[in-house]
Amino acid sequence: MKNPKQTALVAVTIAAGLMVGASWATAAQCGRASWYALHSKTASGERMNPSALTAAHRTLPFGTKLKVTNKNNGRSVVVRINDRGPFIKGRVLDLSKGAAGQLGFIGSGHTSVCMARV
Repeated sequence: MKNPKQTALVAVTIAAGLMVGASWATAAQCGRASWYALHSKTASGERMNPSALTAAHRTLPFGTKLKVTNKNNGRSVVVRINDRGPFIKGRVLDLSKGAAGQLGFIGSGHTSVCMARV
């Protein structure tokens, strides 16, 4: 990287990534969540356990723990990110069936949630 412009671009990219990580540590994100129950492997390589308290997120690192709160009933659960998704437009999180059960939205299939890092 002899080009100063490339060096500056890399520095800005790294700083932006660190700032995004920092904002996740303090701010909650809200949106729509759904649930899924497969028996295949997750993107992290572990076998999906529908009764475990796990979730899929597009970008958070595997192993990240989130407190997820159902905005419709106030129920909360702590989940661990172990998969990638959701792949449906407008959704921010795919939860395991076990987590959805604790949040009380298995029947509807999706709900409004807020999530924050633990």
